[in-house]
Amino acid sequence: MENTAKQNEALAGEQKFRRIFEDSMDGLILWNDEYQIVDINYSGERIFGLSKDRLFGKPLLDLFNSVEEKKQEIMNHIEQAMQIGKQCSTIVIEMIDGTVKHFDYSTKRRIVDGLNLTVIIDVTEKAKMQEQLRKSDRLNIVGELAAGIAHEIRNPMTALKGFIQLLKPSIKAEHSMYYDVITSELARIDSIINEFLILAKPQEIRYQEKDVCQIMRETVDLLSAQAVLYNVQFYTEYEDSLPFVYCEPNQLKKVFINLIKNAIEVMPSGGQITIMINKTEEQNIQICIQDEGMGIPKDKIIKLGEPFYTTKEKGTGLGLMVSYRIIEEHNGTIQVESEEGKGTLFKIMLPLNHYIKS
Repeated sequence: MENTAKQNEALAGEQKFRRIFEDSMDGLILWNDEYQIVDINYSGERIFGLSKDRLFGKPLLDLFNSVEEKKQEIMNHIEQAMQIGKQCSTIVIEMIDGTVKHFDYSTKRRIVDGLNLTVIIDVTEKAKMQEQLRKSDRLNIVGELAAGIAHEIRNPMTALKGFIQLLKPSIKAEHSMYYDVITSELARIDSIINEFLILAKPQEIRYQEKDVCQIMRETVDLLSAQAVLYNVQFYTEYEDSLPFVYCEPNQLKKVFINLIKNAIEVMPSGGQITIMINKTEEQNIQICIQDEGMGIPKDKIIKLGEPFYTTKEKGTGLGLMVSYRIIEEHNGTIQVESEEGKGTLFKIMLPLNHYIKS
């Protein structure tokens, strides 16, 4: 009787462990001292997109066949865990579908005889939130500095522009080029100051129901002369009878100008800019602006929109930063897709509703 009671108690404990193992929100992997997978729970199967039947008895590193370059890093983690008993690490993996995932993982040696446990936690959302907080901190700092910087620069700028205008009648023909360079550079400084002021102080915003296609048409007309100078052609395709979007039209136009000017400037030898606007099944208006420039490396795409980060030799990064903020205030998103040597696609999503962030 006593043996039977002990057996029942052991069976109940095993079943309890099995329920905890299978129902855990984290990925759990059991493996032996030969680095062979003994068991994996449902969350682990979901993380790696592989079934338990396919993994049973296979080498532990088979879980990471899609990321060969990470195998040595993972092997180092396992070996350290086997030496000191426990090890914790973090890893970033690009999945098969192209998404980037962040994982915390820890390994405990010999949780029972001959078995080791690795716990994998998907912390992608946490990593995204931390990155957003870092960006927000940088934006706040820029906003605090912007007003003071703009004020200090604008005062001498006003004097410089005034005296340059007074000197214009006395400038000889052979020196006219110098005058043009000075005035164009002063205009460039002035545009940078304006970008600072947009970040530094709240703008008066009046949201209205507007036709996004019409705003885009006006933007393309405005930039047509610059496009001709760069030998750039526009190809536009707007879906018919699109619903109006509740927006601030001047701010949207500013975003379109920034993105299209960038597209023109990355094609100094000419090319085509494709602009498409359509409605999606998710009740968004989608605006796509695609160039045929040299493209942007993957490691640089994620930095776009950060203060002072730019891929242009003479850029400040403020134009894209302001554009991201404007679209965010419209409850929209900007996504960037790029392939080196083939160009870049900016995809703006604007929701078809009347709720706007205050």
